[in-house]
Amino acid sequence: MFTLPQKDFRAPTTCLGPTCTQDLGSSHGDDLEGECSRKLDQKLPELCGVGDPATISSDTSYLSSRGRMIKWFWDSAEEGYRTYHMDEYDEDKNPSGIINLGTSENKLCFDLLSWRLSQSDMQRVEPSLLQYADWRGHLFLREEVAKFLSFYCKSPVPLRPENVVVLNGGASLFSALATVLCEAGEAFLIPTPYYGAITQHMCLYGNVRLAYVYLDSEVTGLDTRPFQLTVEKLEMALREAHSEGIKVKGLILINPQNPLGDIYSLEELQEYLVFAKRLPDPQRTHVMWATSKDFGMSGLRFGTLYTENQDVATAVASLCRYHGLSGLVQYQMAQLLRDRDWINQVYLPENHARLKAAHTYVSEELRALGIPFLSRGAGFFIWVDLRKYLPKGTFEEEMLLWRRFLDNKVLLSFGKAFECKEPGWFRFVFSDQAHRLCLGMQRVRQVLAGKSQVAEDPRPSQSQEPSDQHSSGKHLKLWFSLGPPSLLLNKTRRVHMSPL
Repeated sequence: MFTLPQKDFRAPTTCLGPTCTQDLGSSHGDDLEGECSRKLDQKLPELCGVGDPATISSDTSYLSSRGRMIKWFWDSAEEGYRTYHMDEYDEDKNPSGIINLGTSENKLCFDLLSWRLSQSDMQRVEPSLLQYADWRGHLFLREEVAKFLSFYCKSPVPLRPENVVVLNGGASLFSALATVLCEAGEAFLIPTPYYGAITQHMCLYGNVRLAYVYLDSEVTGLDTRPFQLTVEKLEMALREAHSEGIKVKGLILINPQNPLGDIYSLEELQEYLVFAKRLPDPQRTHVMWATSKDFGMSGLRFGTLYTENQDVATAVASLCRYHGLSGLVQYQMAQLLRDRDWINQVYLPENHARLKAAHTYVSEELRALGIPFLSRGAGFFIWVDLRKYLPKGTFEEEMLLWRRFLDNKVLLSFGKAFECKEPGWFRFVFSDQAHRLCLGMQRVRQVLAGKSQVAEDPRPSQSQEPSDQHSSGKHLKLWFSLGPPSLLLNKTRRVHMSPL
């Protein structure tokens, strides 16, 4: 047991996404990552995100072809997450319920956030906050976003508020950017495994596709690592897309990477951007950042775009009519971002310590089970190799193993949901309270040992100090440079959408 320190899927090269499942949430947004199966005999639409509506749904006359496709995404990728919410673990009310180690949320700092958001300086109502505002966001908020990102991301030159657009979450940002940057049927390159909900974000509004850059676990030399992205792999995926008649408009990079936890170095990012444009171009590089991961506030729905291209900023701002934030939330976010003392002295160190302790516990449990895993120091998750539990090494076996976990009341994310080309990889989210995490890992052990009963609800009896060997904090060490050469598109996992 451990104590948290506290102070008070191989598919066609170009396709819509995972052939088996998607890392989708519910209507709550992009960061509710319910990894869930869909029927294995279902096929994703192939053509430009729509396909033949008859292959999607034929049981309703109430919806347009677009409506049927949108409903299809919901129906086909929500099983695990719906199952979890119908039987969610509660220490007192439902101790035999499902433990969620599949949704990438930080549940370790609710006490800190609740205290800060309930302080008197957060409670303000004035006419301007209850009226229509600039669709880019209130100027006071855009000023704070620019200052915040300039400081914590170590921008070589101060970021400008006029380049900031505020929306209700990263999903909206993905959808808006895909819509304004691409024609229907065009594509973005994206390395796999990747956060699968991006498929839906690209498709539903903009009818934009994804062209996969497949990575694998093979290590080919002393200077290589598993699932390493290289310019050579980007070049190969681009050639394959062109050979299939797909026009590729850009490259999506997520940094730190989900689900791998990789942090791309400055040198790597520059290489990728040179590939994307042959010379990094601030007018073609758009940066996203959101509070879902760094502040553990996925339910607040706050995301921001930084772009030096005013045409892109204006087009995205126009879509903020449908994806804007309430004035009251904008005021609270501005207050939070300007409170450097609380962020630096309370939130960041405590968040880091709690993540570190949780990571240490799960990684030591995996070592005790003899299970290989990758963990590169970022994110709320560990990329776990369970291939030895798949005798034939198939995605069907991967799905069956995932179902055994779910039947035994623990929700995980399986590799096909991230379009991993190798069956048997799973993502374990460790950013949860000690009691739930310990119970979840107990249930994992029972499944892997071939037992089927649900683990009893253990009570913490001893503590384990956090190790200093690994720092898994996903706090605001968000660095990117937006002066020449300009970097990426950030989503707290730094999403880089750099048009080609």
